[in-house]
Amino acid sequence: MTATLSLEHTEETNAQILAVSEDRIKGFLRHPFHAIAEQSGVPLEVVLERIRAMLVGGVIRRVRQTLLANKLAEGALVAWKVPADKLDAAFDFMFKEDPFSGHVVLRSTDREISGCEYRLWTTLKVPFGKDVQEHAEVLKRLVGAEEYILMPAHGIFALGVGHVRRKTMEIGERSDEPAKMMTTEAIPLTDEQWNVLLALKSELTPDEICEEPWAGRAKQAGVSIERFCEVAQSLDSAGVLGRFSTFLEHVKPSSAGVRVTRFNGLFHWRVPQGMQEKAGAEVGRHTIMTHCYWREGGPKFGNVNIMGVVHGTDRELVLKHKAAIDQHLAEAGIPCDYTNVFWGGRSEIKPSEISPIVYAEWHAKHALPAA
Repeated sequence: MTATLSLEHTEETNAQILAVSEDRIKGFLRHPFHAIAEQSGVPLEVVLERIRAMLVGGVIRRVRQTLLANKLAEGALVAWKVPADKLDAAFDFMFKEDPFSGHVVLRSTDREISGCEYRLWTTLKVPFGKDVQEHAEVLKRLVGAEEYILMPAHGIFALGVGHVRRKTMEIGERSDEPAKMMTTEAIPLTDEQWNVLLALKSELTPDEICEEPWAGRAKQAGVSIERFCEVAQSLDSAGVLGRFSTFLEHVKPSSAGVRVTRFNGLFHWRVPQGMQEKAGAEVGRHTIMTHCYWREGGPKFGNVNIMGVVHGTDRELVLKHKAAIDQHLAEAGIPCDYTNVFWGGRSEIKPSEISPIVYAEWHAKHALPAA
C-alpha cells in the first residue's frame, strides 16, 4: 500500500470493506477474509492489504473473533458513584488494571434526572461460579467508589457495531420482524473446546491478516488446522461465538483528525412489568441500535427496564433516532412512562477476560492483608 493512499474509514474502498467487516460476518469461518471480500465486492488481496494497513495505522483498533461472553461468564452493566476527585483514576483503573471490566465510559445527562450522579459505567464479566458482586466489592474498595448498581441482562435484543454501515441509515429504519431475545443461560464446554476457545479469542496480529488466519492459532492449541476449525464450528453451533469483526477506533480521532463517531447515547425506557420482552424486541429491531438489553435499573434509575445504545456523529440525529423508536413503541401499544439519555464521554473498550485462572490471580494480588 502506498503512503499516499488514505487509511481513513471514509475512503471509498475502505468504507466498502468496513461496511461488511464490522458486523456482517456472523459466527466462525475458516476463511473470514474471503467472506469479507465476497460480500463487499473488493478483491481478497485488497481486503487483506487495507485491513492490515488500517490495523497498523490505528484506524482499526482490533480484529478478532468475538465471543458471546454472556454464555460463558456471569456479567452485568455496572453504574458507579465515584467522588469527582477520584473519577479519572477510577476510570483508569477499570480500563488498565481490571481485565474483567470491558466497556468503561464516563456518562452525563442533559438535566438532573434519576441516577445522574452515577457517572462511571462499566460492563463486568466474571467466570461462571464466581460472584459478580464479590468482584464489584473489591473494585469499590480499590477505586474509592461510594456506591454501585449491578444490572445483569435478562435478555439481549441487539449486539453489533457497524458504525460505517449505520452512517447512512434512515430515521426509524427497522427490520421486518421484531428482534429475537437471546438468553444468558450458561453453556458448558469440554476441555478441548476451552483449549480452542482460548486460542481463538485473542486479537489477530497484522501478520495474521492473511488467507489462513487460524493456522497459527491451531498450532497454539496443539491441534491440526482441520481439527481446530471443527471444534470452532462446534463452539459456533453451541451459541458461544459472535461475529468475526474489525473494530474501529470509534472514539479517538485518527491521525488526520477524523472521528468515526462523536456521540453515543445510552437510552433508558421504563415499560410495564411483563412487557419487557415485547418492548426489547421492538426497540432491538431498529437497525441503528448497536446494543439493546432487558436490564432492571431499579429505583435509582427510575425503574427503567429496557436499555440500548446508539452512536453517531451528530447529536441531534441521535436524538431523532430515539424519537422514532419512542414513536414506534407507542404505535406498537407499549406504554413508556419514563425515558432518558445518558451521553457517553471518555470511553475505552476492551474484551473482558473470562479465565478462572486469571480471576484467581487477580484476586490474590488485590486481597486485603491478613489481619
